[in-house]
Amino acid sequence: MSANANTRLRPSQGSESDESAIINERVLVLIFESIKWDIHTLCSTSSVNRKLRAIANRLLWRELCVHRAPRMVSTLANGSTNNRIGGGWHALAKLLFFCCGSESTRNFKLSRDLPGHFVKASRFSKTSGRSFLSKKCRGDLLYVSDPCEHPNPSGSGKEDDLGVYRGVFKGFLKSRTRACLIGRQVELEEKVRCPYCGAPVWSMTSARLVPKSAARRLGSHHGGLEYFVCVNGHLHGTCWLVPLSSDEDDLDLDDDVDDDDEDETGAHEVDHMVVNGSGSSREEN
Repeated sequence: MSANANTRLRPSQGSESDESAIINERVLVLIFESIKWDIHTLCSTSSVNRKLRAIANRLLWRELCVHRAPRMVSTLANGSTNNRIGGGWHALAKLLFFCCGSESTRNFKLSRDLPGHFVKASRFSKTSGRSFLSKKCRGDLLYVSDPCEHPNPSGSGKEDDLGVYRGVFKGFLKSRTRACLIGRQVELEEKVRCPYCGAPVWSMTSARLVPKSAARRLGSHHGGLEYFVCVNGHLHGTCWLVPLSSDEDDLDLDDDVDDDDEDETGAHEVDHMVVNGSGSSREEN
């Protein structure tokens, strides 16, 4: 090969070397650690090209979840195969940071759809999750967020605000909830998909698996809520939030109180999960 040919090849080799340095996984992890795993930057990075998207799906989304909610993620991933999680880490990251909004369904009517948005802070709790499980399924482990509050989208002046909440099961494939849905031969919804992973969903309302404790936990009334669970174990739902009078400030939640302080510790740690730079986001109370 001539000297001129070697000279022509060198810039190309240098370019490949530079690209390898940028895509080096350790370098990317250090970069995102330095910016505290900013969700918007990670979204932009994963959309640059296929290589970065593959690294994000395999590593970066998981590291973001671990950074933001270490105890919750440790619990969800415990016992999983090859450190995988139902629906993928990108779906869990979206669930942690994004309120999916709401649209009218056959069991929950809205005059207009409510768009989704990033949230500034979220609190996920296993104690709240138990309130969404029927007695036969109380052995399952479910994290559920506090409802994200929105003004009534109908603009009709009704006092009830709209609450949007989300959650995730641990080991859903082996859960009692899934076994119960399959045992009852509950059909998957035709027009609704999981807003986090895109998978088919079951309506827990249609399956008659919504316990009264769920309404009490949300501050709603029985029959004023609906939620779905997808085949990967992601939960999303909506409810009408009843304004509390002075006589209703203390809801009877004794049957849902957790006897183990460790659960509450994990929940409060997640409570301080913050997404920076989301100007249009709302804080979940």
